[in-house]
Amino acid sequence: MNDRLPPEIQDLHAYVDGELGPEARSRVETRLKQDPQARDCVAAYRRLDQGLHKLFDSVLAEPVPAPMRQPTRRPRRAHRLRALAASLVLLLGGVWIGAQLQQHELLGSDAAAHVVRDAVSAFAVYTPEVRHPVEVMADQAPHLAAWLSKRLAAEVVLPQLESFGYALIGGRLLATEDGPGALVMYENAEGRRLVLYLCENDLDGRSTSLRFTREAEKSVFYWFDGPFSFALVAELERPELLSIAETVYRTYQS
Repeated sequence: MNDRLPPEIQDLHAYVDGELGPEARSRVETRLKQDPQARDCVAAYRRLDQGLHKLFDSVLAEPVPAPMRQPTRRPRRAHRLRALAASLVLLLGGVWIGAQLQQHELLGSDAAAHVVRDAVSAFAVYTPEVRHPVEVMADQAPHLAAWLSKRLAAEVVLPQLESFGYALIGGRLLATEDGPGALVMYENAEGRRLVLYLCENDLDGRSTSLRFTREAEKSVFYWFDGPFSFALVAELERPELLSIAETVYRTYQS
C-alpha cells in the first residue's frame, strides 16, 4: 500500500517548512492566490507548527543532563523511569500530530473533492429549473423524508430554514459515485435558491467539522458525519451561508 501524500500536499508542507526552491515556491504562491482550499491547508500546517513549538521548544532548550554526558553505565531505576516518561511524551505528541494532519489533509482528499464537485454540479443542473426543480414537492415533506431515508438507508432530515428566509421547495433522488444520494432545495422571497446535497460517507463513518470552499463561483460548506457526506451550496457570501450551514449541521447532530 502506498501511503505517500499527493504531490500537491507535499508541496504545501514543503512551502510551510521553507524547503522549496525559488521556482517551486513561486508556483505554490501562485496556487495559493487562486485556491482558498490550499490557503486553508497552509494556515492549518502553520498552526500545527506553532503547536509543536509550544509543546516541545522548552524541552529542546533544556541542557543535557549530566548523567547523559557520562560514560554509558547500566541505567538506574530513576533513569529508566525518565526514559519511559520521555517515550510517552513522544508517543502522545505523535498521536496528536497524526490527528491534526488527518483532520487537515481532508481538505485535499478525493472524498472531499468529489462531494463538492457533485454538489455544485447538482446545484447547476437543478436550481435553474422552473417547473421541475425537484421530484417531490414541499407539500409532501413527510413522504419525501421517508422516501429518501429508505433509499439512502439512513434517516434523512429536512432542515427548517424559514428563520433565514428560505422555504423548502422539495427534493429529489440522485445517482452519485457512492450510490444513492439526495438533493434538498430551498428558495427565498427573491427567488434565490440553495441546496443541501447528501451521499454516503466515504470516510468510513468518520465525522468532521464544517469546511468551506469556493467552486465554480459558488460557496460550499461541506462535512462528513455518521452515514452521510454533506454539502450546502449557494450563491451567497461565506458569512451568510455559514449561519445556515451551522443550523443544518446542528440538525443532524440532534
